[in-house]
Amino acid sequence: MVGLEGTSWQQRYSAAGIFTLRCKILDKPGMFAKLSNCLGQADANLGEVRLLRLEKDYKIRNVTVLVKSKEQLDKLLGLIKAVDGIELLGVVDETLETHRRGSIEVVSRAKLESLTDLRMVYTPGVASVCEKVQTGADAAWEYTGICNRIAIVTNGTAVLGLGDIGVVPSLPVMEGKASILAELVKVNAFPILVDTKDVDMFVETVVRIAPGFAAIQLEDVAAPACFEIEDKLKERLNIPVFHDDQHGTATVVLAAMINALGRTKKEAGNCSAIVLGAGAAGMAVSKMLLEYGIGDIVVYDSTGPIYRGRSERMNPYKQELAEITNKENQDCPLAEGFAGKDIFIGLSRPNMISKEMVSSMAAGPIVLPLANPAGEISKEEAIEAGAAIAADGRDINNALGYPGIFRGALDVRAGEINMAMKLAAARELARLAHGDKLLPDMLDRDVHRRVALAVAEAWRS
Repeated sequence: MVGLEGTSWQQRYSAAGIFTLRCKILDKPGMFAKLSNCLGQADANLGEVRLLRLEKDYKIRNVTVLVKSKEQLDKLLGLIKAVDGIELLGVVDETLETHRRGSIEVVSRAKLESLTDLRMVYTPGVASVCEKVQTGADAAWEYTGICNRIAIVTNGTAVLGLGDIGVVPSLPVMEGKASILAELVKVNAFPILVDTKDVDMFVETVVRIAPGFAAIQLEDVAAPACFEIEDKLKERLNIPVFHDDQHGTATVVLAAMINALGRTKKEAGNCSAIVLGAGAAGMAVSKMLLEYGIGDIVVYDSTGPIYRGRSERMNPYKQELAEITNKENQDCPLAEGFAGKDIFIGLSRPNMISKEMVSSMAAGPIVLPLANPAGEISKEEAIEAGAAIAADGRDINNALGYPGIFRGALDVRAGEINMAMKLAAARELARLAHGDKLLPDMLDRDVHRRVALAVAEAWRS
C-alpha cells in the first residue's frame, strides 16, 4: 500500500496555516512541556523552535505551529495565555508575510551604470531598436522580452477552493504562479486582472493585450465560461493559450496515474474510472485519461452521472463528454457508481466520499481525492478501505506541470500547446519519479528542465 510522504510541514500535517509564536517562557524545568501540552490540547502540530535570547528569568523563543483552521489557532492561543509563566509576545502569520508587498517584482536585465547605458536602453538609442522591431515578428522575438513573457489572466471567478472572490483577492494566486515560473524555469509572467464575467469582453481584452506576450495562461476562471473563453482565444491568437486549471492539472494527474498503474500492475485499457467533478479540471482530466487509454470513465457532477440522453443541468461541454465517456450509460447514485471501479479521481469538494464507497471498488483500487483544501476522503481512510494507492491534492499539484510546459513551448516558439506536448510532459514526469513516489520533487529544477525538453521535442515532432 503506497502513500506519498510529506515534503513540507504543511503537507505532513495537512495544515492550512503556519504561524510563528513569540513566547516569553519562565526559565525553569517543565515550562516548555506546558507549552507543548497546549499544542496537544488544541491538536496543533509543532514545527521549528528557535531560541532568540535569554533574559534574567526567561527565555524568548520563536515557536512555529501548524494548524488546520483559524478556530484551532484561537483555541491554542487561549490555552497558552492561561499558563502562568508563559507570555505570548506576538503571532506572525508566515503565509501573509511571504506575500507582504507581493511575491514578485520587475527587475532590469540591463545595467544602467553610465549615461551611455541609459541612452542605449532609452532615448535616443532605443529608436533604432523600434525600427528593427518594425520589420516583423522575428525581430520582436529577438529584440524584446516577448520571447520569454507570458500573461497570467483571471477574472477571479474560481479561485482555489474559495470560489468567486473577485479579481483583486485573486491576485496573490497569480503572483504566486508568476513567482513559481520565475524561480523554477526563468519565465517572466505578469498577472493580468480582467474584471468582467462577460465572455466576449474577457476575450476581447486578452486579444488586445496579447501582442506583448508569447503565451496566455488562463487561471481561476469558472466553468463553463472557461471552455468558451479558451476556445475563442485559440481561434483568434497565434500563441499558446493554456488554461492551467484544466490542462496543467490533467497533465500531472496523468503522470501520477501512469506510475500508479505500474505499481498496481493494472492495464490502462482494462481499467474503469469514476471522476467526481465536471468542472474545468474534471473535464480535462477525463479527456486526457481517455487519450492515454483508460478503458472507460464515468463522470459525476452535483446532479449525478453524465450520460447520453441526460437533460438536466447539461451544457455543450457536458454533452461532448457524454459522447466519449460512460460506455454503459450508467445512471445511478454516486455510492452505487463506485462498485467495481478501478480508479477514483476527486475534483469536487472535501469529504464527499465514504470508506464504504472505496470498499465497493475493484480489488486494490487507485484513489486520488484531489479537492482543496481537503480531499473527498483522507488518504488514511482510503488506505483503510482497501486502496492500493492513495494521494491527495498536496501530492498531485499542477505546479509540477505548467512551468516545464511553458518553458518548452517558449523555447521552440510554439504556436499552441497541444495534446502531444501534454502527453510528453506527463510521461516525462512519470519517468522522473523515483522509488515508490508517484511524482518527482516539485522543487527540482532539473525535473522542470527535462519536462521542457520533452515538450519542445513533442512540438518539433
